[in-house]
Amino acid sequence: MEPFIRVSDAERQAAADQLRVAMTDGRLDLLEFDDRVARAYGAVDYGDLDQLFADLPGPRDHRSQPYPGQLYAQPGPMGQVRGTGLQILLFVVTLGVWGYVYLFQTHEEMKRHTGVGIGGVVALLVNLFVGMASPYLLSQEVGGLYERSGGRKPVSALTGLWFFPGILLLVGPLIWFILTNRALNDYWRSLGAR
Repeated sequence: MEPFIRVSDAERQAAADQLRVAMTDGRLDLLEFDDRVARAYGAVDYGDLDQLFADLPGPRDHRSQPYPGQLYAQPGPMGQVRGTGLQILLFVVTLGVWGYVYLFQTHEEMKRHTGVGIGGVVALLVNLFVGMASPYLLSQEVGGLYERSGGRKPVSALTGLWFFPGILLLVGPLIWFILTNRALNDYWRSLGAR
């Protein structure tokens, strides 16, 4: 885990909760607990939190519940790079059916990779019942991959505006798809996917 990545309030709270468990188990006395909880709430980065568990079972040895941000430092499997031209061709040839497959696969891969997101099944349900929300959600989740890894978001929910009302320009959805799929492919390639 990168020791210099900043932690969130939720991660500080999770670390304090783990320290409380250590005290309840008899691993810390009350004075040690008070000192470490104060340091947990004052932690700036993962290095600060990791020091609190150096002599305790904690997030680094996986014997107890990891604090939430640890999932980002240890991502799951990478997603697949999908050629933009091929995806557009498949969408046209299948009369739009490929769009459902694409949404399911991309959302499912992002969820498996980070542990965060709506996943494939929910993405399909959203698309079936509130179809106009799908472009906004996909672009937002792709941007979230970059944000969680400390990068600048190349796409966001605002990119969905290319889809609607951009559809009135006729090429708007195409521009949205190219921007979003390119950003997703670039993210997977940055991790070594081909």
